[in-house]
Amino acid sequence: MWMGFSEEVVAKAIQENGEENTDSILETLLTYSVSQYLPHALGQSPQAEQHINSDQNSPELDGSFLDGFSDTDSFEGEEITNPDPDKEEKLVSLASMGYSVQEASIAMERCGPNTSIAELTDFICAAQMAKAADALLAEIEDKPRPKPSNGYHKHKKRRMLDYEKPPVDEPIRLPNPMIGFGVPSNPDVIVHRSLPEAAAGPPYFYYENVALAPKGVWDTISRFLYDVEPEFVDSKYFCAAARKRGYVHNLPIKNRHHLVPLPPQNIYEALPLSRKWWPSWDTRSHLNCLQTCIASAKLTERIRKALEECDGEPEPPHHVQKFVMDECRKWNLVWVGRNKLAPLEPDEVEMLLGFPKNHTRGGGISRTDRYKSLGNSFQVDTVAYHLSVLKEMYPDGINVLSLFSGIGGAEVALHRLGVRMKNVVSVDISEVNRNIVRSWWEQTNQKGTLIDFADVQQLDANRIEQMINAFGGFDLVIGGSPCNNLAGSNRHSRDGLEGKDSSLFYDYFRILDLVKNMMQRN
Repeated sequence: MWMGFSEEVVAKAIQENGEENTDSILETLLTYSVSQYLPHALGQSPQAEQHINSDQNSPELDGSFLDGFSDTDSFEGEEITNPDPDKEEKLVSLASMGYSVQEASIAMERCGPNTSIAELTDFICAAQMAKAADALLAEIEDKPRPKPSNGYHKHKKRRMLDYEKPPVDEPIRLPNPMIGFGVPSNPDVIVHRSLPEAAAGPPYFYYENVALAPKGVWDTISRFLYDVEPEFVDSKYFCAAARKRGYVHNLPIKNRHHLVPLPPQNIYEALPLSRKWWPSWDTRSHLNCLQTCIASAKLTERIRKALEECDGEPEPPHHVQKFVMDECRKWNLVWVGRNKLAPLEPDEVEMLLGFPKNHTRGGGISRTDRYKSLGNSFQVDTVAYHLSVLKEMYPDGINVLSLFSGIGGAEVALHRLGVRMKNVVSVDISEVNRNIVRSWWEQTNQKGTLIDFADVQQLDANRIEQMINAFGGFDLVIGGSPCNNLAGSNRHSRDGLEGKDSSLFYDYFRILDLVKNMMQRN
């Protein structure tokens, strides 16, 4: 009831699912919430609303549940005479995850009808980041910059970034195949590139964001990060799961090498026990992007019953196969028995992302937190391939400033490459993530120093200058995707440049720019 549901609705959900099954209770409540909200958002008639309310005893979001919908975009008013059940189901799913119907509709329009829920959420997060960056850029242009107490910016010239630079006419396009400057199976796509003078390292920087972003997002990121063009890579070329990401960095790209041994390259290698039960009509060789949440037990039960009804036939009818495969791709379900599908276990997700076994296990961390932390992390093998050039460049070790990289994907990558970390300053709003990184640091007997901060706002000019003087500077400033979240609850209490519209991307740029200029001055 503290989430805003009425006592009557909560009691009804508990009656349907039992008091102990909290996940199913929450799923049912969300379904009730969406079924009541969505008709108004889509501008439907009272008759349609009545149809939905009469079906509340069936909380699963299947096709029949949405038969009465007339799919109308609330922001354009364009009526679609032939509603698409798959589109409507995705719309409901996104709404139940907390996204607005308008955001969900725009994402599906831009990304296409066959886009997975994971990629749609990536798109929405990136769009939110772009909106925040635009608001922030306008604020930067309209508002005079405060002078820090140490007077550092007094004589500083902003030659590295021209905020008034007009946007390019041609937006950055995603490559196909998405192999960046090269992958282990095709390493020499591009071996040399020219960087803008302002981007030259050291310090080296490395920033990740989702590849599937609205028009203009990557141009904005590139413009802020000294006009460096992003490198787009899909992690399916490194492991058994796809993860389409862009990386803006100033690292050398020649003489990269992959981690040894290579991780499993397809589903069968990664999950060999599943092969016995894998039907021929499930043609997946790679999993989709690993998410922060998993499919419910009710959904897998529904799939099992649909398949059991087809027992005795050579294979399920096409409509059953389509239903099963849509859910498999949406939730990364794998075969664990006859007619039985299940979500990945946290240990399996750790393996697919390149983390050591039990990296997120124990220490009071719930399964839900494990999935959330892993879903927001780097894919270690992909990042390690890009960072591998640092091993010869820094034989005595490096100093790392790690911003928003969650459970230590960057640190794990450097460790597996054999790059000694002399000092690591790690910033993450999540106490769970900070505890995971601290535990891993101690268990792997790191000889360097780990300093962690909960709030990025603690890294002001004075604090950064103190650390640069103490360590002799930072060799690498690395940051994660802004779609992990905004900086927790702190974002509601900030103002000015750190107001609620500020994004983690801008905080990354702010800190990187301070580091670069302070080190150049020294």
